[in-house]
Amino acid sequence: MGHQHSHDNSGKNLKLAFFLNLAFTILEFIGGLYVNSVAIISDAVHDLGDSLSLGTSWYLDNKSKKDSNSKFSYGYRRFSLLGALINSLVLIGGSIYVIYEAVGRILEPEHSDAQGMIIFAIIGVVVNGYAAYKLSSGKTMNEKVVSWHLMEDVLGWVAVLVVGIVLYFKDIHYLDPALSLIITLYILYNVFKRLKETLFIFLQGVPQDLDIEKIKQEILNVKNVKSLHHTHIWSQEGEHHVFTSHVILKNIENFDQVILTKKQIKDCLK
Repeated sequence: MGHQHSHDNSGKNLKLAFFLNLAFTILEFIGGLYVNSVAIISDAVHDLGDSLSLGTSWYLDNKSKKDSNSKFSYGYRRFSLLGALINSLVLIGGSIYVIYEAVGRILEPEHSDAQGMIIFAIIGVVVNGYAAYKLSSGKTMNEKVVSWHLMEDVLGWVAVLVVGIVLYFKDIHYLDPALSLIITLYILYNVFKRLKETLFIFLQGVPQDLDIEKIKQEILNVKNVKSLHHTHIWSQEGEHHVFTSHVILKNIENFDQVILTKKQIKDCLK
């Protein structure tokens, strides 16, 4: 009962964070155009990616409760990789557009509504801060990762707030597009980093926190193990890993020895 309750809470928290973020993203796009702030539009692109991530996380939180079946014998965990890939491509496309707009604004400066920027920044800090707070006490990895991401958004909005206050007292036109470039380059750095990790898992690379040769050697040290063949390790979605190997045994006199050896190998893998 307690385990199920935790799953229910994670779904509710992700659902709340998703709808908060999506509603605010739409408001950002409208507001960014209204106050003529490319920095707010760049953060809207960022939040669009976050909304997709939250929606995917919420969907997968429900999907992950499904058992494996004849279609997906390993279950549904790997679906999260597809979500990560789609999110990354959307963010890259949006970021390229924002960079294009920001460079244009630096070359041909335009006036931004500082008061509007300040108002949106305060709303941004409150909305993202509340969503991060709701997910900060979550038990699932999904909730924790999304919570950290939302805290990054809060810091981004603090930066917009500071620039808005500066512009309110002194109209420095290049400050807004310069801030948008910094935010966008930071987003792209993290997106490419995440995309590289996602593609590595897609291509069934050996998880970076595991040493396949060390594992093989530990299994070879188990009594009655003669050799290993066709040994493979890959990850379903970056958290749950899969190991397969063909193990040849020696000096086996009865079936109980086979069972014991199998148990010892499983202990090595744990």
